[in-house]
Order: sequence, then structure tokens, then C-alpha cells
Amino acid sequence: MAVKSDSAQVDSTESQKLSQADQAKVDAFLERGVNSVERKPFRPIFLIFLLMAVVAGFSLLSQGIAQWAGIY
Repeated sequence: MAVKSDSAQVDSTESQKLSQADQAKVDAFLERGVNSVERKPFRPIFLIFLLMAVVAGFSLLSQGIAQWAGIY
């Protein structure tokens, strides 16, 4: 049982890697500036559809320019 209590103390010291003062500095930094802004969740599906729309738009634009120039 002594081994378990020693490992429990080691686990608790390893889980807290910052001192109280350092943790307070980190928390203060995270609440300032860019880090304090609430953001919408990232939506990769929307990004894929936006990319597809932009590529399709440029494709249609290039086809139109080629027809206007008499190349295609």
C-alpha cells in the first residue's frame, strides 16, 4: 500500500506542472485580446462546399473568357 500512496503523490505532482503564480499568469493571458473572443465552431463541410463553389465559379469564368476571346 505504501507504493500506491507514493505513486499517487508522484501523479499529483506530475499533473500540476505549473506553480500557482505561473498558472495565474497563463489564465490572465488567455483572457486577454484574441484569446478572449468567443468563436463559432469550425465547420469543415461548409469550407468544402465554399471551395467547390469558388472552383466552379472560376471554371465558368475561364470558359466565358475563352469563348469571348474566340479560343474555345
